[in-house]
Amino acid sequence: MMTTRVVTTSPDDPVADAAAAMVSQRTGSALIMQGRLLAGILTERDVLRAAASGTDLTNSPVSAWMTKDPEQASPDTTVEDALQIMLLNGFRHLPVLEAREVRGVVSLRDLAASRITRHSAT
Repeated sequence: MMTTRVVTTSPDDPVADAAAAMVSQRTGSALIMQGRLLAGILTERDVLRAAASGTDLTNSPVSAWMTKDPEQASPDTTVEDALQIMLLNGFRHLPVLEAREVRGVVSLRDLAASRITRHSAT
């Protein structure tokens, strides 16, 4: 139920470029990569905060606004556990990693859709 088509960017890329990629891919987050390692996540909320600050988003690096070392799930994480992690921490996107390698991102929308599908199938 996770999204495997993930927007990635580097910590030094401008927020405007990351936001444009998120809009283009119709996703609410971008994973910030340092080489093959996950360094952070930039979400639509972070972009909104950056825009509201009056900062020039074409020059402001993603690293200034991203959440560093975000909570993460594994492919084996249950829907309930992913929901609990997200709700307890107040975020809507959760990177999914396996052996430190990014496999995708799960969003609250993905989890809600899986619950609806599961309930309508029973």
